[in-house]
Amino acid sequence: QVQLVESGGGLVQPGGSLRLSCAVPISILNINVRSWYRQAPGKERELVARISSGGSTKYADSVKGRFTISRGNVNNMVYLQMNSLKSEDTAVYYCNIQTITGYKYWGQGTQVTVSS
Repeated sequence: QVQLVESGGGLVQPGGSLRLSCAVPISILNINVRSWYRQAPGKERELVARISSGGSTKYADSVKGRFTISRGNVNNMVYLQMNSLKSEDTAVYYCNIQTITGYKYWGQGTQVTVSS
């Protein structure tokens, strides 16, 4: 089963930064949208940021100006740079890839904990 692999999570103090990475298997073709979602305990999974194949981006209001989504120079990496982290950013972060046919791939998630 094809799966995305996230890395870069961890424990960070409020105000700190983390960079999440997502390795996308080269076997996944015709990628349309690359996204990061997160799910905090007791809450629904929510969209954090997405970037289209054309490069346009969209962010959740709660992370605008603090988070930046980007893709690597090759097809197989997606990044989420997170700055000025807050305790409410604590969640499991998931990478998501959607193809032009609408099929979605998910990673296993990486834990981000913001705490002093």
